[in-house]
Amino acid sequence: MLIGRSRELARLTARVRELAGGRGGVTLVDGEPGIGKTTLLRAVCDAALDNGSRVFWGAGDELGQLLPLLPLLEALRAERSDEGQAVLRLLRGEVPTVVDPTAVAAERVLGMVEELCADGPVVLALDDLQWADKVTVTVVSRLVKLVDQLPLLLIGTLRPVPVRDDLALLWRQLGADGQVSLGPLPADAIGELVAALVGAQPSGELLTHAEGAAGNPLYATELVTAVAGGAARPGSLAAAIDHRLDFLSEQTRHVLRAATLIGVVFSVADLGVVLGRSVVELLPALDEAIAAGVLVESGDGLSFRHGLVRSALYERMSPPVRAAWHLEAARLLADAGAPVERVAKQLLVSSGHDDWTVEWLCDNAGALIGQSPSAAVDLLRRVLGAPRWGPRRLSLASRFADALYKTGDFDEAEQIATRALALSADPVQIVWLHHILLQCRSMSGRVAQSLVELDRALSDPETTGRVRARLLVLTARAHWNLGDADAAEKAALDAADAAPGDEWVVGWSLHVRSIVLIGRGNMSAALELLDHAVRVIGRDGATAELSLLLRINRAVALGGVDRCDEAVAAARDVRQLAEHVGNTVRLAQAQSALVQLSYDSGCWDDALVDVDLVADELKNPVVAACDHGIAALIQLHRGDHVAAARHLDIARASGAQLGERSVLQLVLLTGLELEQAGRPADALAALRGSAEDDVLPEIVRLAMAVGDLDTARTTTERVVALAADSEVRHRIGAAAYCRGLVDGDGEELLHAATAYRECGLPLARAKALEAAATAFVHNGQSSSARAAASRALDLYAELGAEWQLARAQSSLRGLGLRRGPKVKHRRAKTGWDSLTPAEATVAQLVVAGLSNPQIAERLFVSRRTVTTHVSHILAKLQVRTRTDIAREASLRQAASG
Repeated sequence: MLIGRSRELARLTARVRELAGGRGGVTLVDGEPGIGKTTLLRAVCDAALDNGSRVFWGAGDELGQLLPLLPLLEALRAERSDEGQAVLRLLRGEVPTVVDPTAVAAERVLGMVEELCADGPVVLALDDLQWADKVTVTVVSRLVKLVDQLPLLLIGTLRPVPVRDDLALLWRQLGADGQVSLGPLPADAIGELVAALVGAQPSGELLTHAEGAAGNPLYATELVTAVAGGAARPGSLAAAIDHRLDFLSEQTRHVLRAATLIGVVFSVADLGVVLGRSVVELLPALDEAIAAGVLVESGDGLSFRHGLVRSALYERMSPPVRAAWHLEAARLLADAGAPVERVAKQLLVSSGHDDWTVEWLCDNAGALIGQSPSAAVDLLRRVLGAPRWGPRRLSLASRFADALYKTGDFDEAEQIATRALALSADPVQIVWLHHILLQCRSMSGRVAQSLVELDRALSDPETTGRVRARLLVLTARAHWNLGDADAAEKAALDAADAAPGDEWVVGWSLHVRSIVLIGRGNMSAALELLDHAVRVIGRDGATAELSLLLRINRAVALGGVDRCDEAVAAARDVRQLAEHVGNTVRLAQAQSALVQLSYDSGCWDDALVDVDLVADELKNPVVAACDHGIAALIQLHRGDHVAAARHLDIARASGAQLGERSVLQLVLLTGLELEQAGRPADALAALRGSAEDDVLPEIVRLAMAVGDLDTARTTTERVVALAADSEVRHRIGAAAYCRGLVDGDGEELLHAATAYRECGLPLARAKALEAAATAFVHNGQSSSARAAASRALDLYAELGAEWQLARAQSSLRGLGLRRGPKVKHRRAKTGWDSLTPAEATVAQLVVAGLSNPQIAERLFVSRRTVTTHVSHILAKLQVRTRTDIAREASLRQAASG
């Protein structure tokens, strides 16, 4: 019964009408418990159904806050679809190769929503978001960014308390246009509500009673119902609800108390398991509760009419009774084969720390950690709280440390792992605990401590065979983290010698040896090791993640020896594999390798798309700094400082966690910013000291520009030494470039440009040609100067490097060289002419009415790629929705005749 909310309803039904026209939207409704949020939400959903939209309803659950995606999976009826079943299998740990099942499940839920929207307008209603898990809120936040691309109306409700940072951020993300706050109903609306409840004009006494509800419609309803039934006026909302419940039979109240253990929304099947009764036996009690207005239908199950109704029943039970009943419910559900999340939901609020709980965790901790490390931490902390650990509890200690590490509690993870290591005699567990300790200490800069402990373990004469080999692998990784490449290489070789038949050991040994070679600049030798590793290391089981890492490094090494096409193909292959198996860490790294390759090869528009394909929250700081550093470099080269600023902020925030000089892109960014600010000497100072291939030629160029010949010559000697006996074309080109700059030799600079062309580095080639033009002018070779200058300017224009183009034109004009007629016009930054070829193709398919998933299938690209393209198209066309793209296309066609 919706009374007194006509203004809010009109606002939201206007959104429903817009949705029918293809325009998505989002609204959050907040207000105190019982104020009418759910009633308003239901009214909007009814209007949407009448308007031809499909409605999907889910709700947060106070008992399931630590379990991911439950409200969305409920709304999308996951158990009914193949894709939904796949998501549930991920979350239940039934897909063992998935490293981060929650992140993969979140991506698939986003895909499910997009697939639904492909078939027409959708309303996604999410009630009680204050009880939703953090992953659900993250997915909702990402959906908010997609409503301009989809026929999706996203509506959620939440209470203003408890205050949560993620929900507060989501609320602010919407702005006033997406916020609806429900306050108390005015007195006339309360009078109308009372009249509707009693079916007649209410008496003054009844209205006086209703005024005590302070404008809360739920309280008013329960209060009036109680008083009209002859009871004394309840003193609170809880007392009013209790009065309604008191009219139910004891048998029905018992069934309802059991239902409160499951949640506001519950399945009748689960209720039958908890009570040990069949559905037929439960029907009389359920029918009575529905008739009394305590329960309502909800999807495939039932729900309490309001969360406060459930709370009233739940709170009537004493805490010890509730806790014991939850534990019993967990056992019964587990015996009935219920999935991990349903059993864990009961254990989280139970008194469970008994032997049965320990046994259940021994069997299910891995799946629970994959799905919800926070829930696992809660349960494992409880069972490991005993002063002494028996064998079974000790076996859970490493699981506990792993869960703590995954929740970011590195200090406690280290404490638990250290205690377990002192007690454990299981060799496999010992290796795993050392692994956890190394990970934790690498986060706090105390890897040296792990190295001491690893050396101590290796000095034990009983440490032999496979265990010794695996500890040597960890030792090699520790040495590498500490910057001791020689020691890392030796430990890696010793590990392979100690267990040549252990695929895990061999793979990690090859990995460490290859990154040592990459660090030394010996890409060819590294590539040989990586080629071997990829051949011998499988993709399943314990080496699945390692296989991905080796393949990513191989793609990087291929790029390092100028086999660019192979590098791109290899990076795309590993990206697809990482996405398939759900390894978001390796997915982000593979994507980052593609960003770098696209930048190097001059495919800057592709690089800018690729930077946004993987959400930043799925990237580690190194990857985020590299990706956004490259995007910022591109935008600075193009002279777009506004676009560069967003990427600069993210890159530097990520780099601050690492030390900016440890990230090549941030070093280059600093130099370019200072140079653009007219401070070449400071730019040189920022780059000096780096030994990276990409930085050394820039040091020589800037040194020559400021007259620092000593630095230019010394650095050139280093570049030439790197190129000696090398077949790598970019190093040969760099040596020729630096020699040509120092000697003022135009022919040598042309040789550099040729080498850069052969290895596909257009920006470096343009700089070499520009420098050659300058040298030819000084040497009186005007014809050669004009040819080199013209090609350099062409290349800058083709890249869209507007700042570089303007700088080069100014410099060359000063030498008497003017821009030739072949140079392209400045590229448009907005409108249809600003679209890249890929964006133009996607825009045509949007105009044709294809959905994002359909476009992805047509173009053989990922859904993420299409989503990012559409986002860029909307920004460039300066429109809001996909419908607007089609309208703009029609207007453009009409204008062109």
